Amino acid sequence: QVQVVESGGGLVQPGGSLKLSCTASGSIFTIYAMGWYRQAPGKQRELVATDSDGSTNYADSVKGRFTISRDNAKNTVYLQMNSLKPEDTAVYFCNLKAITIFQTDGDYWGQGTQVTVSS
Repeated sequence: QVQVVESGGGLVQPGGSLKLSCTASGSIFTIYAMGWYRQAPGKQRELVATDSDGSTNYADSVKGRFTISRDNAKNTVYLQMNSLKPEDTAVYFCNLKAITIFQTDGDYWGQGTQVTVSS
């Protein structure tokens, strides 16, 4: 089994910063992509940022404000969020694509962490 745990969400004022963390554990052989998605109330889940073996991709709405990074030794991905706006308010989900030690290829999600940007 693969476990994915996020942390770092919270309440922040507009213009502030937060850093999310996500750590994967369990029967992992290799992780070839990690990323962050978000879902605001009444909206579909959307891509925020992904890192696929060092190649990064960002939603246009967060380019220049958010930075994704990985620590492969710790199976951890981070999302540094700066200049936060109220429209960034959402539940943020970590996603990883991994091959397990049982040679299965899977898509794994965390439980989500709430980010609220409000004065």
